[in-house]
Amino acid sequence: MNLSKAGGSLGIIVALIVFSIIILFHEFGHFLLAKKNGVGVTEFALGMGPILFSFKRGETVYAVKALPLGGSCAMVGEDTDETGDNSFNSKSVWQRFQVIVAGPLFNFILAFIFALILVGIIGYDTPSVYKVEENGPAWEAGIRDGDVIKEVNGRKVHMYKEFRTEVLMNSDGTPMEMVLTRNGNEYRTTVTPELSSDGTYKIQIYGGAYERTGVLDTLKYGVFEVRYWITTTARSLGKLVTGQVSANELSGPVGIVDMIDDTYQEAKSYGWLDVLLNMMNICILLSANLGVVNLLPIPALDGGRILFLIVEAVRGKPLPPEKEGWVHTIGFAFLMVLMVFILYNDIHKLLL
Repeated sequence: MNLSKAGGSLGIIVALIVFSIIILFHEFGHFLLAKKNGVGVTEFALGMGPILFSFKRGETVYAVKALPLGGSCAMVGEDTDETGDNSFNSKSVWQRFQVIVAGPLFNFILAFIFALILVGIIGYDTPSVYKVEENGPAWEAGIRDGDVIKEVNGRKVHMYKEFRTEVLMNSDGTPMEMVLTRNGNEYRTTVTPELSSDGTYKIQIYGGAYERTGVLDTLKYGVFEVRYWITTTARSLGKLVTGQVSANELSGPVGIVDMIDDTYQEAKSYGWLDVLLNMMNICILLSANLGVVNLLPIPALDGGRILFLIVEAVRGKPLPPEKEGWVHTIGFAFLMVLMVFILYNDIHKLLL
């Protein structure tokens, strides 16, 4: 996508709507559990920066701010040493844990809601094989069109994308143990992926047909869909930490907006339903990603605050507020440096 296209693209508006839904639902989780546990909420806002408009109900100011790439649920005593009856600090460890974990949990709930709608409309991603390239690794291993993949390297396969990710993300050419069925009969085989011209290992197999299903199976595959994105995100982060994935492959808000805009541009020629389905799929991916990232034990993120609560529960008393504050400040500074790097990386990719 070039910058001139981005300037007037309706896809940018669609991207901002997607971001707003995901962030608002995350903050709504904090908001609901704060209210439930008697914690005062001073501001519930969508966006960052100057306030565009706001109104007040009870103790809470509800606001929309100028930069639609964030949100906040400001609670009494959350970042101060206030200890009044409605302050965050006055609540038990369990109550504070509920308030903090609600944000990521609501992201997983939102991903599940969209997954249910998506599976209900188009069906689930069946792990069936519809094409095997002759003389490729899969063909040589005896796999044929119409076979159904059940396991790969000891992992159960419920959707074709699980198998595809196992091959593309984790294969280094090591032989793969697979369990498949053909005409209802189970068989096992070993496939050795080959290095392709694009630098990835492949077995020359194609699949991923969608199949409509009943209500109970829709619920089941909705869970599988969300679980897939949660585990894929966690494994990708693990590869980032171990150096198997380069930091240059990270994308921030600019890169994600670009991706959403490109998806919108490609889908719009097929009609509004195709656009809607693609946007729901992106919402599942991004919401699951946001939930996982926020649970990382990094100061200033929800996971960092949860870690301090666990330490407090073990010690039987909280750490000194000033020390915790310093740790969160350092963590926030680290995140800002990381965001600047990611922003530069996104812009650099756009300009290439």
